[in-house]
Amino acid sequence: MQAHLIQFDIQWENKPANHERVRALIEESPINPGDLIVLPELFDVGFTLNTEIACDTDGETLGFLNKLALDTGCTVHGSRAMRADDPGRAYNCATITFPDGSTHLDYRKVHPFSYGREMDAYDPGDQLKHYDWKAPEETLRVCPAVCYDLRFPELFRIGVKNGAQVICIGASWPTPRAMHWRTLLIARAIENQAFVFGVNRCGNDPYLRYHGGSIAVDPKGLILGELDEKERVLSVEIDTAIQREWRTEFPALRDIKLI
Repeated sequence: MQAHLIQFDIQWENKPANHERVRALIEESPINPGDLIVLPELFDVGFTLNTEIACDTDGETLGFLNKLALDTGCTVHGSRAMRADDPGRAYNCATITFPDGSTHLDYRKVHPFSYGREMDAYDPGDQLKHYDWKAPEETLRVCPAVCYDLRFPELFRIGVKNGAQVICIGASWPTPRAMHWRTLLIARAIENQAFVFGVNRCGNDPYLRYHGGSIAVDPKGLILGELDEKERVLSVEIDTAIQREWRTEFPALRDIKLI
């Protein structure tokens, strides 16, 4: 099983350009049916509070993600903004599409980034989700999350108690807190004995610089692969036997008490 983390410089509020760039990066990568493709947070517009532009009201981004899954035969972990009940507000979502090209799942970010005023435009979700990454060899349960969610370990603990074997996070995580990004992703892998994929954008938007630093971590906290600040695709092979053996040898998850 392979996962492919698509790190790129998101063009500000420009869905067609970002869709095209994702497609080009994927076409250059060794992707096979049954793999997992992961994109950064709000990959189609960047981390904008302009919900009139960001919201996928016409389904353009969902259509792109569905077709990408169908064309590649992969599970695609993407992202988009969705209109909330209040027409001036939205949800920041991880949107997952599947190889049949017609079904999808939306996880609404539970923790909008208050320090960055995300709450001015985006409402919090209130429900944890999971999805199945189905490859020819086996199926893994994935707990999706979005950016700032990473700082709240209880979300992932609940996900693992619900059977998650993989934690997958798309982000727009800025350069000043790059050390936190890397440290927290490794911690989430170790404490949950889970594979962790964190894909971050790189480049700049009108307000911030982003360091990239997309990373894949195994259930023991070992780095499977890591990117610098450049546009690239990180492709990693997943050996699920490592997780089964480690959770059996060192069964820390059995000792969870408070959740």
